[in-house]
Amino acid sequence: MRNKFSTLFHRSKVSQLETSPTSPDRPAYLIVGLGNPGRQYRTNRHNVGFLLLDALANRLDTSFSRLESKALVTRAEYNSSRVILAKPQTYMNLSGQAVGALVRFYKIPTGNLLVAYDEVDLPFGSLRIRPTGGSAGHKGMAAIIERLGTQEFPRLRIGIGRPPGRMEAADYVLQDFSKDEKEELASILDRAADAVLTFVSQGVEAAMNKFNAAPGE
Repeated sequence: MRNKFSTLFHRSKVSQLETSPTSPDRPAYLIVGLGNPGRQYRTNRHNVGFLLLDALANRLDTSFSRLESKALVTRAEYNSSRVILAKPQTYMNLSGQAVGALVRFYKIPTGNLLVAYDEVDLPFGSLRIRPTGGSAGHKGMAAIIERLGTQEFPRLRIGIGRPPGRMEAADYVLQDFSKDEKEELASILDRAADAVLTFVSQGVEAAMNKFNAAPGE
């Protein structure tokens, strides 16, 4: 029997909600997870944004089966809102190409865009949601800010911890999660998915108040 962690990577295909992407009668939210495409990067620390999007797709009973604007995309519904999940396939440093195109196509207000990504300056498993801010050196976020022409959009940083010893951060983020980290990862991604859905249903302030603390605090 597969464990909970493995189901994030191996899911059966399910039906998608087929609604107009530009329907004006319900709010739409674009949730972007950052990572690198390709099997060799699949469980890298740098791909925790992709892993979160897989967990969200599982939660919302949908799957990634279409390519739009250089991103794997699926659509779903949550709390009477339309939710678009996107995993840019341009490699991390060019994430802005996909995000900029999707924001324009779906006519997403920047306040309804949430970008999830890895953060070495947070302890492993910690979450930090912010309504705005710079890239702090994260190249995927820098590319999105440049393409959108603004940093005024919410983001969810998922802590992966600092590299050990003198290891370069660039090498550390491209390593797979350790065995011990993988044992905790499913519950961390569940909590991060809860944070995203709170953002969709209650707004960024509510999500910040509930989730901006280390687990157990």
